[in-house]
Amino acid sequence: MSFRAQEMYKKVVRRVGGEGKLPAELMKSVKDMLPDSNVVMGRAKRGIFAGRHIRFGNKVSEDGGNKSRRSWKPNVQEKRLFSYIHDRHIRVKVTTHALRCIDKAGGIDEYLLKTPYNKMDTEMGIVWKAKIEKMYSDLAEMEVGFFPPEEEAKIKEGFDEVRAAKRDFRREARRALAKQRQLEASSAGDDQTSEVTDTKEEVSDAAAKV
Repeated sequence: MSFRAQEMYKKVVRRVGGEGKLPAELMKSVKDMLPDSNVVMGRAKRGIFAGRHIRFGNKVSEDGGNKSRRSWKPNVQEKRLFSYIHDRHIRVKVTTHALRCIDKAGGIDEYLLKTPYNKMDTEMGIVWKAKIEKMYSDLAEMEVGFFPPEEEAKIKEGFDEVRAAKRDFRREARRALAKQRQLEASSAGDDQTSEVTDTKEEVSDAAAKV
């Protein structure tokens, strides 16, 4: 195992949960499948690049055929990808090639599970892949209990009663609000009529004095 693979293995184990908390099979698969390449693009460590890295070559002039060194960088985009197993969005930098691979696989979870470790040459992808595999292994060990049909019917009736109570409460609240608005409107109308009568009386008194 190369030095880069050893350092990547330590980071993956530390981020996922520790040396003793991971299943032995998962630890062995991570250790065996880590990439042995010593050189990787620095930006690729912080995203999912799907094998796309910086490339170098020559720029050849049309007239004299003069060559000058140049580089080609991958098209990197920052996206929010939804993970169903984590039930949240993951903000990650991905290449357009990686986005096409994710769409073809059916999602970020399926892409990470289907891609082997030796082709996942970025630390972030290996970390998320190990996390998802750990969650799947934990779900496999969980015991699932089922209710008998009678208890399921009772639970359903309880939920129906709660929904009916909520509907009744909302209906009564709307009626009370409508009555309050009507009372406010009627009180405002009475105030206006009283003001009109007061002004009429004042005008009549002033005319009588004249």
